[in-house]
Amino acid sequence: MTRVAFQGELGAFSQVAAAQLAGNRFTPVPLPAFDAVFAALANGKCDKAVIPIENTLHGSVHENYDLLLRFDSNIQGETFVRIVHNVIAPPGVGFHRIRRIYSHPVALNQCRKFFEKHGKIEQVPFYDTAGSVKMIMRDSLRDAGAIASAAAADQYGAVILRKSIEDDPENFTRFFLLASGINKAKTQKRDPRKRYKTSLVFTTRNVPGALFRSVSAFALRDLNLTKIESRPLRGKPWEYLFYLDFIGHVDDPPCRNALNHLAELADMLKVLGCYPAA
Repeated sequence: MTRVAFQGELGAFSQVAAAQLAGNRFTPVPLPAFDAVFAALANGKCDKAVIPIENTLHGSVHENYDLLLRFDSNIQGETFVRIVHNVIAPPGVGFHRIRRIYSHPVALNQCRKFFEKHGKIEQVPFYDTAGSVKMIMRDSLRDAGAIASAAAADQYGAVILRKSIEDDPENFTRFFLLASGINKAKTQKRDPRKRYKTSLVFTTRNVPGALFRSVSAFALRDLNLTKIESRPLRGKPWEYLFYLDFIGHVDDPPCRNALNHLAELADMLKVLGCYPAA
């Protein structure tokens, strides 16, 4: 059975994404940190990995963009998970007894209206959403709850006291499915029934018009860019890496020509993956 690593405890939103990307028959490998997930993929302790890459409210997961460059991995798929935050407690604990709620700081921040309405409930930052459910169940807390997914409640035998308390229902996280190694031999063959997306990272010389000329390689071929993001280039203050997604398969002639064009302009170019678009 395929071993799929992700950051967080069992029941985390990343495990929900793993089920969408790898199918329900997989062995979950929960790990404490994102770099541990990439390391497990690199050293063969897992077969695949699932990482969050951006959220519609919180923005990009910059640490994972940096790790995509640092480790030799290949993006094989993407999915979007609707982030539904629930108030969860041990069985028998009523909502009126809740005095504090544990969760990841990002989850707490996405439920500010709930805490404004229930001002007497203390917000307690915790390392993981699902981990907060695991902790309140392990310690049998009778005056505390957690904010996490319904999957986390099922995983640890807890109950949901309030459903969907997030401020914005348009709260989605984009996840990548990763395999080990980046090379053309591992690029997925094009299925004409599917729409593909390609992700890459590049650097340019720090001269006027360099970025404009780089993205024009795609505009000239009518290729749709769906994301572009800059990240600081370590060791070179005020210079940047550019992460870019575009619609198309690397084997399509316009895409292949655009990449060849960009390679002529860029100081460094690395294709991170070519995969079916969600």
